[in-house]
Amino acid sequence: MRRKITGFHQDEFEHWVADLACGHTQHVRHDPPWQSRPWVISAQQRQQKIGFELDCVVCDAAGSDETGIDQTGIDVTGSDVTGSDVTS
Repeated sequence: MRRKITGFHQDEFEHWVADLACGHTQHVRHDPPWQSRPWVISAQQRQQKIGFELDCVVCDAAGSDETGIDQTGIDVTGSDVTGSDVTS
């Protein structure tokens, strides 16, 4: 499922990770020749990718729609119905 990028952060290995609108994340590495994303290394170019859509494999696996609710009615975004974060 295509999800909009809402921001970026770095993981514990300093790899760039896109924060997606559904609440999931996706690594966006620039690792030529396997992955060519030169825009990842520039703060200005990362900012320009806000709103760009990436395929969320977690939502794909869960079968959720654009709202983040999967086909069984479970919220896969990590939020409960009130919008507050779910804690374990």
